[in-house]
Amino acid sequence: MPIVDAVRISGAAGPVRRAGRSVARGMSRSGRGMRSLVRRLSHAQGAGETGLAKLLELQAISSAGDMMITIALASTVFFSVPTGEARNRVALYLLITMAPFALLAPVIGPLLDRVPHGRRAAMAGSMMARAVLAWSMSTVVSSNSLELYPAALGVLVASKANGVVRSAVVPRLLPPRISLVKANSRMTLSGLLATALAAPVGGLLHLIGPQWPLYGAFVIFGLGALACFSLPHTVDSARGERKAVLHADDGPADRTGRARRRPGLRTVGSSVLFALQANCGLRGISGLLTFFLAFTLREHPVGGLSAAASLGLVAVAAGGGNAFGNVLGAWLRSRAPEVIITTVQFVVLGTLVVTALGYGVVAVAVAAAVTGLTQAMGKLSLDALIQRDVPEAVRTSAFARSETVLQLAWVVGGGIGIVLPLYGVWGLSVGAGVIAVGVTLTARGLLAAARHGSMGPRAV
Repeated sequence: MPIVDAVRISGAAGPVRRAGRSVARGMSRSGRGMRSLVRRLSHAQGAGETGLAKLLELQAISSAGDMMITIALASTVFFSVPTGEARNRVALYLLITMAPFALLAPVIGPLLDRVPHGRRAAMAGSMMARAVLAWSMSTVVSSNSLELYPAALGVLVASKANGVVRSAVVPRLLPPRISLVKANSRMTLSGLLATALAAPVGGLLHLIGPQWPLYGAFVIFGLGALACFSLPHTVDSARGERKAVLHADDGPADRTGRARRRPGLRTVGSSVLFALQANCGLRGISGLLTFFLAFTLREHPVGGLSAAASLGLVAVAAGGGNAFGNVLGAWLRSRAPEVIITTVQFVVLGTLVVTALGYGVVAVAVAAAVTGLTQAMGKLSLDALIQRDVPEAVRTSAFARSETVLQLAWVVGGGIGIVLPLYGVWGLSVGAGVIAVGVTLTARGLLAAARHGSMGPRAV
């Protein structure tokens, strides 16, 4: 009802007022439906008793708010201008937001490691920061002012900080019947469900005005900031945790005067490193196809469909593949994760080669679905390897750092997708080439690790 009241106060015409009422009713129904579905997903197998359910609901809130901001930015940066200008705007967006993020991302984890006893406050702070930034963007989104881009960078950094803290919180709230990998799978599915439900609501809000999705994000993040303090106090405990780095270095000296080695991802078995490299390829392909297909299908729709229908088809296929991959990956989590990662690399490689040769509406949908599925399965298998091979004392920190590396891989892939010529075969072929490099670098090592079993943690 607040939306309807706002429209009435503004003295809007009848059609706009009716649109506002329709949006309000849609938001109310979607909100009730989202809450019901998320609660059923989140409270199973004891998650409600430990507090994991509350963290899953916070993930849904965070994802819904991020989707609102994405809709507002996409309508301004991408859809409101011709394709050539849109490519320049998106490239500018990546340059202004992602280049500083590449420098800030490695710093986020260590900074948050220094405040392990304030995780609830850190998550609430990230929510509130995004709420304030969403409100500030609402004043400039219509004009596409340069002020929009630093605010978008702030949203990205705050979202990543939220993800890093969440990675550290999950192990503290695990019920006995749920593994860490299964919990991460539920976390991803909760975010995907919230995104799918928030997208149409954001679209309806955009019909009222380009700033309205940002108003919606402001409300969502504001409520999320308050909900963070409903998490159990155990999430602020850091007992037994130590920091992990991507490589080992000398730490403080022990009693004999010898320098002790701080544990890092390189010290816990090569299977983790190979899996991380393989996942970088899979995540890079996701970024590449996201931007490449967005521009290509806008300029050259497939199968006689409109540009909007073509983009919608790809989005649905990718989202469906990702959701199914999370379900399937969680089920296969204990079945040789090295073999799963190698297999999904070959699957996506073969798919991209075949779809490049037979480019069309079916090929595009299949490529998007398989890319989403294999990315999800590869990530869950990487999680399984970290859970298996990384000592518990550094596991949560390792999750945070590996996710940062994967985010940067997605950015690099997206940059490649922007500069490629808008010819469908080009993008799929380049994507196949990237995966082929990943297979060459990692498949042999992963399969060797699978044959010999876990390589286990090296002495540190």
